[in-house]
Amino acid sequence: MEYEGRICRPPMERSSFMLPVMAGCSYNKCKFCNLFRSIKYRELPLSQIEEELIRVKNLNGNLSKIFLGDGSAFDLKTEHLLKILNLIHKYFPDCNCINMDATITGILQKTDAELARLYTHGIRTLYIGIESGLEDVLLFMNKDHTRAEAERAISKIQEHGYSFGAHIMTGIAGKGRSIENAEATADFLNRTKPIRVVNFSMFLHKEVPLYKDIRAEKYQAASETENLIEEKRLIELLGNETCPIFYDGFHDYLEFRVRGTLPKDREKMLKQIQAKIESYKPMQNDYAFVNGECTPSLEKSDGTGKVWKTA
Repeated sequence: MEYEGRICRPPMERSSFMLPVMAGCSYNKCKFCNLFRSIKYRELPLSQIEEELIRVKNLNGNLSKIFLGDGSAFDLKTEHLLKILNLIHKYFPDCNCINMDATITGILQKTDAELARLYTHGIRTLYIGIESGLEDVLLFMNKDHTRAEAERAISKIQEHGYSFGAHIMTGIAGKGRSIENAEATADFLNRTKPIRVVNFSMFLHKEVPLYKDIRAEKYQAASETENLIEEKRLIELLGNETCPIFYDGFHDYLEFRVRGTLPKDREKMLKQIQAKIESYKPMQNDYAFVNGECTPSLEKSDGTGKVWKTA
């Protein structure tokens, strides 16, 4: 199948077969996101999905784990999603783990009976863009949920056996709010108990609505140092012995990543972050914009050029 747009899936799904069932994102309104902004949302026909499954089967593929793309496949109508799941089991009866992205609104729109049926048909983990534990930040960033709605939706899927992975963004609360956001987000995560937390530390896209807010001085971006300080406080608070959480933090602008299981690896991870804070102090007010594709097009906010040079 020819893939449309950017490949976007959680890092823990890198060994899964990615089966596109939609193009783009059905919501696509978050102020900071440009992953699917240029793609008109559409559901792929079942015939196209079946053709891809047949193609892989004919190549002697043996799929045991599948990730459904693109953005928020769980938001598809339940009956349509069940048809896709039935096709998967028709060609790959040994597939016992089907995961995908979800939105809080999409979860809340499904009944308990629908959630039970979908779990029975093989869906196991949902990845949810939580982003922040602060109510006003969720509202400003045009997320599709409140904190209370997120807690209710997560409790609902967990009652039916699903696990969930949380996506967050250090820096999303803006300049001067790193500690406040870390503490609110840690509180939310400790209450909802995700199996994994992935932090895509925020950098700023010139082609998204948030950039207009920056230009209009309605939003001040946090520096990369602030993002690291926020992550340090988050890791200080996240996870406990009775409910360990795997944490994976990405700072694309700094080419820095910290990961481990909390609380077991807490001290090691805190030392890594503190060392990065110390080494980065000379550029403590620096942050980056993106103009075009993500990593290759990171540009320094002061206009001095690209973050990484290409050969």
